Amino acid sequence: MEYTIVFLALLAGVFLGLLTGWFWFSKGKKISASLQAEINEKEHALSKLENQIVQIKNQAKTAEAEARAQAREILSEAKLQASEMETRLEKMEGRLEEKEKSLDEKVRDIERQRNNLQSQQDDVSKLKTELSAASQQHRTALEQVAKLSEEEAKKQLSGELEHEFSGYFASQIKLQKQHLQEEYEDEAKNLLAEAMQRYASEVATESTATIVQLPSDDVKGKIIGKEGRNIIAFEKMTGVDIIIDDTPGAIVISGYDLARRYVAKLAMEKLIKDGRIQPARIEEVVTKMKQEVGKMMLEFGKRATDELGIKNYPQDLLKIIGRLRFRTSYGQNILKHSVEMAHIGRMLAQEIGADEQIVAEGCLLHDIGKALDHEVSGTHVEIGVEICKRFKVRPEVVHCIAAHHEDIPMESPEAFIVAAADAISGARPGSRRESMEAYIQRLKELEELAKSFPGVERAFAISAGREIRIYVDTAKVDDLGQEKMAKDIAKKVEDELTYPGVIKVNVIRERRIEASAT
Repeated sequence: MEYTIVFLALLAGVFLGLLTGWFWFSKGKKISASLQAEINEKEHALSKLENQIVQIKNQAKTAEAEARAQAREILSEAKLQASEMETRLEKMEGRLEEKEKSLDEKVRDIERQRNNLQSQQDDVSKLKTELSAASQQHRTALEQVAKLSEEEAKKQLSGELEHEFSGYFASQIKLQKQHLQEEYEDEAKNLLAEAMQRYASEVATESTATIVQLPSDDVKGKIIGKEGRNIIAFEKMTGVDIIIDDTPGAIVISGYDLARRYVAKLAMEKLIKDGRIQPARIEEVVTKMKQEVGKMMLEFGKRATDELGIKNYPQDLLKIIGRLRFRTSYGQNILKHSVEMAHIGRMLAQEIGADEQIVAEGCLLHDIGKALDHEVSGTHVEIGVEICKRFKVRPEVVHCIAAHHEDIPMESPEAFIVAAADAISGARPGSRRESMEAYIQRLKELEELAKSFPGVERAFAISAGREIRIYVDTAKVDDLGQEKMAKDIAKKVEDELTYPGVIKVNVIRERRIEASAT
């Protein structure tokens, strides 16, 4: 039994050994296969690496060959360029040597010329010394012969020349003055013409009546009111005349004061729109419109100064400037006239190099006295000067205002420009108007003045009185007399007549000779 157990145990051990050996054999076989596969993979990768190394070596050899070839080309080109540069340098060295030789030769020539000039200068100095001595001897001999000293001879000769050629010199000086005067006049005309052409402004003048449109003719009855109470109250409050006629759909507000007319226009339009037209309402609306117009005056003053680039004026001065919008002179609005003057004056100042700012302020404020001339005694120039001094306007500007009508002498170019701009703006066609009676009387006086001269046959005032055309008797007036007559008539017009702008005097001497052939 024991042997059996031992035998069985032995068999079991053998079986277990076999199983264990089989297990480890199969496992070893698997490990060997995986190792073999890994070895194969590594060998394949190694083979690839060897191939890449071979390719890289081949590429390196190829690049090396190409680099050697390029290096040989660059070296050959560099050698060629170096050879060319050496050739150029050799040529330049040759030219420099030639120039150096030429300069050396010129230096030697100059040195020889300098020596010659020095020698000639010495000779000239000697000749001057000899000439001066001879001249002194000659002068001494002349003084002994003439028994006059040098100074006495000079005075005597100067007196004789002055006596002999005084008329000639005087005529030459006169001609030169006339020539310069003509040049100055032409230059001044060109400057004025350019300034006037560069500035274009409206030429319409202010009228003395304002038309108010009505929605219907039934409103006219409300405006008149019972027994005319409304229209009487309106005229009393505004200081204007209301003209109600047969004109359909309109009434006319008449008056010389623009401010009053404008207040009346605004008040009338407000009343018509409101529909309540009665004395109490009229008084209320007119008072309110006067306040509105006061605000508008300040706005007009600001607009004028902003347009001209003038800063830092106080509001009270701006209000006075704005009041000029409601003042006219011969139908020309004074504020528009002043702004127009400022633009023209600034252009003239640019041309002659004067102070543009002083000119602009002088032009804008030159007629500021007219805003208060009906409230303050004195001329508008005096009032304007006082206003500007009160508001501490610059003295240069105040001088332009005081001198623009030549009440005082003009002491600055800006004052002359302000006066010239005033004349240009007031005399241009369409800027101002005058009554028909005054216009006809002025033309008649101009013609009568021309006819008062002996030898004048006919005289006609043309071009709105800006030219007088005079026909003379050829038997009584010759060519010289014709020229003298033109100057005499022009002088008499200046002395005796008052007129705007410039009057051209044109004297015509026409000679006709007729003959008949039979």
